Amino acid sequence: MTIPQTTTGFAPGRLYIGGDWRDASDGARQDVINPATGHKITDVARATTADVDAAVAAARAAFDSGVWSGRSSRERARVLQRAYELMRERTDELARAESVNVGKPITLAQFVDVNNAAELFEYYASLGHHLDGAVRETTGDTHAYVKKEPFGVVAAITPFNFPLILSSSKIAPALIAGNAIVHKPASTTPLSALLMAEILAEAGVPDGVYNVVTGSGSAIGDHLVSHPDVDKVAFTGSTAVGAHAASLAASALTPFTAELGGNAANILFADADLDQAIQTVISAFVFNTGQFCMAGPRLLVERPIYETVLGILREAVPQVPFGDPSDPATVIGPLASADQLEKVTGMVQRAKDAGATVIVGGETADLGGGFYFRPTVLADLPADAEAVAEEVFGPVLTVEPFESEDEAVVLANGTAYGLASGIQTRDLAKAHRVAARLQAGITWINGWALMDPSVPFGGVKSSGWGREGGPEAMESYQRSHSIVFNLAQGAAG
Repeated sequence: MTIPQTTTGFAPGRLYIGGDWRDASDGARQDVINPATGHKITDVARATTADVDAAVAAARAAFDSGVWSGRSSRERARVLQRAYELMRERTDELARAESVNVGKPITLAQFVDVNNAAELFEYYASLGHHLDGAVRETTGDTHAYVKKEPFGVVAAITPFNFPLILSSSKIAPALIAGNAIVHKPASTTPLSALLMAEILAEAGVPDGVYNVVTGSGSAIGDHLVSHPDVDKVAFTGSTAVGAHAASLAASALTPFTAELGGNAANILFADADLDQAIQTVISAFVFNTGQFCMAGPRLLVERPIYETVLGILREAVPQVPFGDPSDPATVIGPLASADQLEKVTGMVQRAKDAGATVIVGGETADLGGGFYFRPTVLADLPADAEAVAEEVFGPVLTVEPFESEDEAVVLANGTAYGLASGIQTRDLAKAHRVAARLQAGITWINGWALMDPSVPFGGVKSSGWGREGGPEAMESYQRSHSIVFNLAQGAAG
């Protein structure tokens, strides 16, 4: 199959600061590449540190003015609800931007990315009708209550793999809580962030409350995270970059939440419904071409069915539709960049050199351009092998046998990460028992990526701290302010 070299038709992008579209202060621009073809889609402004300063200043002015933070949460909720409606109206446009910019299969972009992102705005709009504080019982002649207040200026740093969802998971709760935002999307995938600036402005978000600066993380991301006028940082990305960003935020004592890398184990017990389980196993490692922090790239199989499972995967994985992301039937598209393709190719080659058995795949695909790597299943690797211990972030599955529940838990918990995990079994008592022992922020039973805006997710260990989704995320964009009255002192005359 050869991918058609189509014209994408995206206008050049500019920075969005204080309600105005503007060029970078030095006029610099950078190309945006279509991963399916390797060709340029458009270009966007490459912000400077001066532009970051301007965006933070605009956010600070908007927050301090009370134009958004001073509104009631119900008023803010109506704006978020309108943003939800506009996202629904512009589903095709948003999905196309995600597909062309990330290499994401168009059906996935429509029914997962846009749908989930829109529902985040709807969900946090609903929570906006119930924001309140608390009255606390105290001893003595005092009366105390606790107010929940927004932090102020939030820096949102988002990754390349799910630009729309992982931006919305920060923007929606931060906005409903009353904050102003400076959003720095991944340098390679900025298009949906620029569309969201249009949508939020049309929905009624005041000028300066949402700002977008596009460009290099090393050039402007570090400056934003360490900016003295940023009150909270919300980051999603790799563990290494997240640790660096956390150190910068810590130097300014800025509150920091992070969803970082993952390397989830999917535990397949011999008593599972094998047909359903195999579908889950495959979807867990090929979803979004494996570029999913909560993917299931490590399959642990109970010994009695180990060879059977390898045989089924050998036959089934090549049948998953692979290729042109603009084809509605495609399930696995290209990797998001040349750098990502080089990383995945290198890790698989090193696994081969270390003695891995390639059950299927294991190589790039020439489709006339683009960054394609065939879905791959590897076996016979030790638990400390790089491809098992580290996050590959591509359509690669490693398979390991286990003999007992205890061994399965040890293997599952045997990496530095702890973002997600899965259990495939008909035995619900076993599912509860094993899930309680897994070191992960979320565990799925007899399924994978069962996501809902009301359910929090996030990491333990090297997968980060803090949660996105649910009321837990909104709480991370608020701080508590305790107010205590001395009732023993009479009122002033």
